[in-house]
Amino acid sequence: MNNGRVNPAMRLEDQGITGLGNVHYNLLVSQLMEKALQSGEGHIGLGGTMLVSTGKFTGRSPKDKHVVRDDVTEDTIWWENNTAMSEEGFANLKADMLEHMKGKEFYVEDLYANADKEHRLNVRMVTEFAWHGIFMRHMLRRPARVELDSFVPGLTVINSPSFKADPERHNCRSETVIALNLKEKLILIGGTEYAGENKKSVFTTLNYLLPEKGVMAMHCSANHAPGDTSETAVFFGLSGTGKTTLSADPNRVLIGDDEHGWDSKGVFNFEGGCYAKTINLSPDAEPEIFATTSMFGTVIENMVYDEDSLKLDFDDDSLTPNMRCAYPLFYIDNASATGVAGHPRNVIMLTCDAFGVLPPIAKLSPAQAMYHFLSGFTSKVAGTERGVTEPQPTFSTCFGAPFMPRRPEVYGNLLMEQIANHHATCWLVNTGWSGGAYGTGSRMPIKATRGLLSAALNGTLKTVAFQEDPYFGFEVPVEVPGIETDLLHPRDTWKDKSAYDEQAKKLVAMFKANFEQYLPYVDNEVKAVSIG
Repeated sequence: MNNGRVNPAMRLEDQGITGLGNVHYNLLVSQLMEKALQSGEGHIGLGGTMLVSTGKFTGRSPKDKHVVRDDVTEDTIWWENNTAMSEEGFANLKADMLEHMKGKEFYVEDLYANADKEHRLNVRMVTEFAWHGIFMRHMLRRPARVELDSFVPGLTVINSPSFKADPERHNCRSETVIALNLKEKLILIGGTEYAGENKKSVFTTLNYLLPEKGVMAMHCSANHAPGDTSETAVFFGLSGTGKTTLSADPNRVLIGDDEHGWDSKGVFNFEGGCYAKTINLSPDAEPEIFATTSMFGTVIENMVYDEDSLKLDFDDDSLTPNMRCAYPLFYIDNASATGVAGHPRNVIMLTCDAFGVLPPIAKLSPAQAMYHFLSGFTSKVAGTERGVTEPQPTFSTCFGAPFMPRRPEVYGNLLMEQIANHHATCWLVNTGWSGGAYGTGSRMPIKATRGLLSAALNGTLKTVAFQEDPYFGFEVPVEVPGIETDLLHPRDTWKDKSAYDEQAKKLVAMFKANFEQYLPYVDNEVKAVSIG
């Protein structure tokens, strides 16, 4: 039985997906919540939130993500970074998953990716869990109800957590599988309930499609000055570096918190919502995000709560440090209504330095920006991926290697062109440790980070003196009004200066070793600013 509003010529049957049980098309959030409760998928929380657990997997499974290798992808995918799946393996996976789905209840949400209509991608989400439908209604952009009557998917994502893959038959690694067939415009996900796989698979697809059109695809957040879309900033960074928190500034308009494109007109959001980490979330430091955790329909993922009062415990990470909330962008009072803005005047690259040796802010030349973008140094924070229990220093090119299907130079060259064409100022901002490495030092005060970012965005840093860092070569402000001077110079925050020097040298050596892979692909200007 089918119910809900859908293009009558584009039901699942028209896509060759037959024999299912009840299929619900484009239900509203309230209807999906009813279904989720009836199926025992979660509970209603304070304010009408949706409280859910993702079971065994509370983070992404990057080693189980595959791209089908065929005549379309053979010469366009960065195979050193993306695990191949054979065409035969995918065909078997598709057949077996569709057979597994027969007789079961499914939910279909027809949605848009990309706020810029010129680059819009129609995405059909087919989910076994009703709450996954809620999640994706938040994450992507919702068509008007009348637009559903003529909706034709350009990408279909099928997520069946109860399906277990067969590594030998499906040419994958384990029972968990995320398989992208870019030729068929079809993504199959099985064996994991973690909702983040849905949005990141769409993001990966866009990262493949948009560069062909000369559009820079970015793992970043973005905001602009009130009433001035020409004063835009983008914030690159992996999960845990502060992208969501720092871009949700009450004094600026939020464009989006995670995924954007940059074309000849400016910046546009891929998404229609936010997926924020809630560990240690504070109503004082992050009031806008905190407020969403008691708003109707917000998906509260893997959080401990009191069963009597339903009060959330933001400090209890016993389920996972990767606890999150997902909500529509319009839940943020100062969010952009359009999701589009002008060219960035400031490009911020966020890093979470577990060594504790990078300054809280440094100015980069365009060549240094290219270098740090390709390097993508940060620390994986606990819980973001399976098996990560404490910060691990890592290099994730383009600040998002798990989601980059093409070689990094494709994105790096696009970024460098955009920076040069639009005269953006670039900054490296460390939200990691100060006064010592992880375990000894302390996390960079968010108040100081916000203060330094404000100084960068409002032009205050144009008036201060800078000096070159002896280890890393970038420019560091000598003094900034309102910021403790010692904090600007990490060595001064360490009690043992020689220990700092040793840590700095260790990180320099890591930068040097990592960047050797890119030397054949970059010009002499970038080589000249290489660290080490």
